[in-house]
Amino acid sequence: MDDMELKWKATILNEQAVYRAIKRIAHEIIERNDGCDRVCLVGIKRRGVPLSAMIAQAIREIEGQEIACGTLDITLYRDDLTQASALPQVSATELPFSVTDKRVILVDDVIFTGRTVRAAIEAVIRRGRPDQIQLAVLVDRGHRELPIRPDYVGKNVPTSRSEIVAVKLPEYDEGQTGVDLYQMI
Repeated sequence: MDDMELKWKATILNEQAVYRAIKRIAHEIIERNDGCDRVCLVGIKRRGVPLSAMIAQAIREIEGQEIACGTLDITLYRDDLTQASALPQVSATELPFSVTDKRVILVDDVIFTGRTVRAAIEAVIRRGRPDQIQLAVLVDRGHRELPIRPDYVGKNVPTSRSEIVAVKLPEYDEGQTGVDLYQMI
């Protein structure tokens, strides 16, 4: 996959559309949870982390309430760990709060097979017993291999397996924000 070439097909979400989707997800989280008293956000590394911060900021603007945010590295919980690399790169998980009895909202950029989310659920449960685990994603591209469905979706984008959904965020993509669709060639 490292030697594959990509051909740009379309912009799925421009910068304004990303921010509108984040704002809508924030409103849905508040509504579904009847406020945010027991809610915490956990961004799945990499791009789930800045997305969770964006959602927390939107909730702060709407409700005037701070939401606990953490980060999760799911590397050691992956079911393909031995296939991914002989020496996996593990970064720090930062959960400066207890997840026990909380409504934990996992945040990721794209949901595809569901395997990343499965690993994230396992990692969270190892740290306590949440009241609920919910899932927020910016893009749902389909092709699930596990029975996992997001609770909050910025945009549903039906794709083929030969397409790549690329989320661009300022922290990782030279200040750019958006979502593009590419074709593998």
